[in-house]
Amino acid sequence: MSTNLDALVEAWPRIIGGVVVTTELTLGGAALAFGLALVLGYAVGAHSRWIRYPARVVIEFFRGTSLLVQLFWLFYVLPLFGYQLEPMLCGVLALGLNYGAYGAEVVRGAMAAVPIAQKEACIALGFSPWLQVRKVLFPQAWVQMVPPLTNLLIQLLKGSALASFILLQDLTYQIEQLRRGTGDTIFAFGVGLIIYFVLAYALTLVMNVVEIRAKRRLGLGPSLREVLSIKPDRGDELVGVGR
Repeated sequence: MSTNLDALVEAWPRIIGGVVVTTELTLGGAALAFGLALVLGYAVGAHSRWIRYPARVVIEFFRGTSLLVQLFWLFYVLPLFGYQLEPMLCGVLALGLNYGAYGAEVVRGAMAAVPIAQKEACIALGFSPWLQVRKVLFPQAWVQMVPPLTNLLIQLLKGSALASFILLQDLTYQIEQLRRGTGDTIFAFGVGLIIYFVLAYALTLVMNVVEIRAKRRLGLGPSLREVLSIKPDRGDELVGVGR
């Protein structure tokens, strides 16, 4: 056991470097996925067939093909056509395109779930289409989007582990190096399991804050300050009353 711990201490700086690479992949892929999800989500709900059909094709293509295959195409096949991309860019593109396609369905569903009366009220008030979306429709849809988008974000974090196949020294790569150094699979991947859990939990906490703020804007829940405040114990309240 002491040998494993010594190996872990020695490999720790490299593992931290792997965590940084994984974080960069996750945040970059999430940013691209979110932007793509908004564009495709709105497009697939458009009235025009010329907008709706191409958006649907893109969604189904990237949602229906393997993330690993997409990574391999971007990194190993594109150079055959004269386009050489950096490994980090390939990872971000693959993650963004794949999970953006899933996110587009979340956006479409959330926008469609906004009551039609809200849209009719916007038209009656003379709001422009952009103002309708920005001030009325999107804030209501955003509250419904956050929970499923949180799930997709966690999935994206775990999907970033495939980046080790395109020569990126991410967390999974460094954990594999630790396994080879110690010869103890359970110990090495146990360390990886804990680190991935911590990263996923941190992302969940951030998204919980986003959800609380989104609900507060609509008056549907307490503020973040109220959520974090410590309520007095019932016994303390009774003591105060007695005094």
